[in-house]
Amino acid sequence: MSRKKKTPSESATHMTELVLPNDTNTLNNLMGGRLMQWMDIVSAIAGQKHCNSIVVTASVDNISFRSPIQLGNVVTLRAKVTRAFNSSVEIRIDVDAENIPEGKKVASNSAYFTFVAVDKNGQPVEIPEVVPETPEEIEAYNGALRRRQLRLILSGRMKPHEANELKSIFDIKEN
Repeated sequence: MSRKKKTPSESATHMTELVLPNDTNTLNNLMGGRLMQWMDIVSAIAGQKHCNSIVVTASVDNISFRSPIQLGNVVTLRAKVTRAFNSSVEIRIDVDAENIPEGKKVASNSAYFTFVAVDKNGQPVEIPEVVPETPEEIEAYNGALRRRQLRLILSGRMKPHEANELKSIFDIKEN
């Protein structure tokens, strides 16, 4: 039986938050942990939309804090599935911070989160495939396999030579 297929746009999720005093550090900048919580929430919602299932966070790639987000800024988080494997799904999150009174908007953060779809007993379940449509979605889809290999190598679940074997199986071209 063939797996169901979905496009990345079907999982697209946007979330908006206002940075309040309780969200900030002593410099009146958004605390990194609060931003990571918001990123986890928005990406989990995108994952649930794609998987039609409960999803649990499996890994978080590097989150770089490019510019501080200040008290009073409006934070917009956008999440979308990039690729699905058997029971896991990779999701890209982009974060913008906006100072509305000053009319300034900055791209603040981005990251890839990986989730595993599970049933009510916590057991992994098969999920729909991803069918990318736009050039950007195709690029993210193609890069997801390599990012997955790196995650598995770093976690000790895959040896580097196994990644090279997969590269030849999937005919991955180096740029």
